[in-house]
Amino acid sequence: MKPTTAMVLAAGLGKRMRPITDTTPKPLVRIAGKTLLDWGLDSLEAAGIAKAVVNVHYLPEQIVAHVAGRRAPKIVISDEREALLESAGGIVKALPLLGSEPFYIINADTFWIDSGQPSLERLALAWDAARMDILLMLTDLDSATGHCVGTDFLVAPDGALRRSKGDPTGLIYAGAAIIHPRIFKDAPTGSHSLNVYFDKAIAAGRLFGMKMHGRWITVGTPDAIPAAEAAVAGALAKAV
Repeated sequence: MKPTTAMVLAAGLGKRMRPITDTTPKPLVRIAGKTLLDWGLDSLEAAGIAKAVVNVHYLPEQIVAHVAGRRAPKIVISDEREALLESAGGIVKALPLLGSEPFYIINADTFWIDSGQPSLERLALAWDAARMDILLMLTDLDSATGHCVGTDFLVAPDGALRRSKGDPTGLIYAGAAIIHPRIFKDAPTGSHSLNVYFDKAIAAGRLFGMKMHGRWITVGTPDAIPAAEAAVAGALAKAV
């Protein structure tokens, strides 16, 4: 069954993007005329997502006002103003809004331009709840712009993942996934990372990955913006 709901992780502080993020939350930084947040939401809209839960913490009023103008997907705010909860903590807080079926998660500070069939559609087609608890979208180093910290996972022939520990033959987690909420049963409510659940799924043989087709872009610092915009221009030119 194709997910109809998504969680957009948009609550980070964006410290490395200062001074831009002194006054603007990182998800609202513009690349090629579009906010990072809208790059992700547009991908969700194209995938037919009906509802996107967006968590907010830093300069939240700006994000709330920005998404108020969107018609699709329907935006629901998960308010984390009282405490920054990290990736998994934010999802746990939002679980009542996300429901009991598998849902997408995407990072609001990275995005991608697909080549061919949209990656979120391919992710849904690859999802198998009987075998998987988490299915990650992955990319290789040559298809990434702005990434400078090595790889994350090695992929077995059946798609199962294990940590690459920086192995250059590995792949990068590309900031999008399908996740089953059952993995958060008995989860703590405080601040903690999704990496805890990635490792649990690896240990259980239930973390899988799918390599995307296209260009994946991350913008870590202000001086990375020109490279990101050049990558967008190049990827869009190829797609025409």
